[in-house]
Amino acid sequence: MRIEQLTYALGAELTGVKLADAIHDDGLFAEIRAALLEHRVLFLRDQDMTRADHVAFARRFGELEDHPVAGSDPEHPGLVRIYKNPDQPMDRYENAWHSDTTWREAPQFGAVLRCVECPPVGGDTMWANMVLAYEKLPEEIKAKIAELRARHSIEASFGAAMPIEKRLALKAQFPDAEHPVVRTHADTGEKILYVNAFTTHFTNYHTPANVRYGQDLVFAGTELLRYLISQAYIPEYQVRWRWKPNSVAIWDNSATQHYAVMDYPPCHRKMERAGIIGSKPF
Repeated sequence: MRIEQLTYALGAELTGVKLADAIHDDGLFAEIRAALLEHRVLFLRDQDMTRADHVAFARRFGELEDHPVAGSDPEHPGLVRIYKNPDQPMDRYENAWHSDTTWREAPQFGAVLRCVECPPVGGDTMWANMVLAYEKLPEEIKAKIAELRARHSIEASFGAAMPIEKRLALKAQFPDAEHPVVRTHADTGEKILYVNAFTTHFTNYHTPANVRYGQDLVFAGTELLRYLISQAYIPEYQVRWRWKPNSVAIWDNSATQHYAVMDYPPCHRKMERAGIIGSKPF
C-alpha cells in the first residue's frame, strides 16, 4: 500500500490496495485505520466492490446505522443510497459544510462512500480539517469557546422541508442533541472545532460574562457561532476530490466536515455510503 498526501491540510490517496482484501486481513485494515487517523480522509480509485463488500469493510470500523430520511438499501442495512437523477430537483442538504448526523447524541465515527455513477464533469466533494481549524483560531476565541456547548438539529435541516406533522414526528424521534463546541478526538486526543450546518445555537452562552443586555445574546452569540461555522470555508483547511466510478472516500467524521458540490447539469449521480456508529462527543 502506498500513501500520497494530497494537501497540507488533509487527505491522502491510497494505491496498491483493494479494500475488499482488508475485510479479512487484520494487518492491512490496521494500516488503513492508522492512515485515516493521520490524514482524516482517504481516497482510492478502481475499487470494484460489491455492496456486501462495501458493508463488510465499513463494519471493520464499527456497527453501521441507517438514516431516518435518506433510507438504506433493503438488502444491505446501513448502506445509504444517495441517488440524483435529471428529473428531481437539487436538494439542499449536501451542499453545505457539515459533519454527518451531529443531530444524534452519538454522531457517526466516520463513513465509507463509493461512487457508482457520476457526472462527466462536476459533482466533486470537498473536506475540511476541523482540527486545523481549531488550532488556527485566535487564542482569545479559543478561551471564549472553551466551555461553550451548542444544539444540533435534524428538525431545522431535513425536517424544515416537511409538513409540520412529519417535522414534529421527526423531532420527537430525534430530539435536538447538545455537544461541546470544542470536542476531543476519541483516538488522538486532539481538540476539534465542532459546529456545522446542523448547529442552531449555543446553549450556555447567556452568562454575565457574555451578556450585558439581552440583545447581546442575539448579536454577539449569533455572530460568534456564524464566525466559527465559517472556519470550514477556508481553502487552506480543505481538500477536493473528483469522483470517477468505483472511487471510494473514507473519512473521519468527528475531525472533518464535507461539502458535496452541486455544480453539474441535470444528470445521474449515484453514491452509496456506509455510516459507522460513533460515540457521544466529549
